[in-house]
Amino acid sequence: MATLTLSEKLDQLGARYDELTRELSTGEAVSDSSRFQKIAKQHAELEEIVAKHREYKQIEKDLAGAHQMVVEAEDPEMKQLAHEEEKQLTARKEIVERELKLLLLPKDPLDEKSVIVEIRAGTGGDEAALFAGELFRMYSRFAETQGWKIEVLESSPSSLGGLKEVVAAIQGRKVYSKLKYESGVHRVQRVPATETQGRIHTSAATVAVLPEADEIDIKIEAKDLRVDTFCSSGPGGQSVNTTYSAVRITHIPTGLVVSQQDEKSQIKNRAKAMRVLRARLYELELEKQQAALSAERRGQIKTGDRSEKIRTYNFPQNRVTDHRIGLTLHQLTDVMDGKLPALVDALVAHYEAERLEQELAEA
Repeated sequence: MATLTLSEKLDQLGARYDELTRELSTGEAVSDSSRFQKIAKQHAELEEIVAKHREYKQIEKDLAGAHQMVVEAEDPEMKQLAHEEEKQLTARKEIVERELKLLLLPKDPLDEKSVIVEIRAGTGGDEAALFAGELFRMYSRFAETQGWKIEVLESSPSSLGGLKEVVAAIQGRKVYSKLKYESGVHRVQRVPATETQGRIHTSAATVAVLPEADEIDIKIEAKDLRVDTFCSSGPGGQSVNTTYSAVRITHIPTGLVVSQQDEKSQIKNRAKAMRVLRARLYELELEKQQAALSAERRGQIKTGDRSEKIRTYNFPQNRVTDHRIGLTLHQLTDVMDGKLPALVDALVAHYEAERLEQELAEA
């Protein structure tokens, strides 16, 4: 059987997209919600690549017309204009061709998943806790702009109103694909509210973004768990209720421990703790797979090591710098307000381009 060329494969995807478009408007699909959702999902997955291929074909058509004008035009001014257009279209064609190749790369199977985000204050005491709280607000605002749902699973407030630790689930479409490069150490440079001399301090908070695992992804045996219950406590250790609603789950084979006390119900606390445990076990499994992969392939693409300093937020200069890709934006106020696309999109583009280079080198 003959191997399809890239152009033929893209034409097939375009035909399939048109077929799905027609199916979405049929009475059979509209009356069957599960079928409609399935078709709509396939349609959405193809939309970007089909639009890009059609743009590419239009550029080829325009390029042929511009080249013909260069060859046939007798007026020097018209010939020069056609030549300039040909140069611009050739440059655009190269960009779109590269974008098409990126879109055709095998997708990360985790990209569609929702996530569990863990933010913890690092070095810097109360100032670090304040910054951790601001990071959580930043991601919450970003989630709102994306239409995602955010649910706090666990939080530990500090005395000055910050957060020593917060664990939250963010659910929605392609959450992991946009947040997976946020894991690591986030450093802040500013004059703390508690500083009387006006000196700039450096503090840090760590962020971990874990793909949320379904039960089918990670099977946890009851015999591998030890579940302890205790009275939940507030700041300073005082008891906030007298029932044993707080839950601590220990996964015996790995030694992982998850505690949950935000809910008044022991059942709800246990359910939340299991979600966090499942995500952490899933991350351990993924790390094993990536370690095995990196033994075979050099230059493994990183998805964010939580021990790596990835970004600095400099408040006096209204500057944010991502050290991995050398990107600096003088828009810190906007970034802290959840306007993250400039950072998120640049990171995705960088690592996807790196992945494309690796795929082409191995082809």
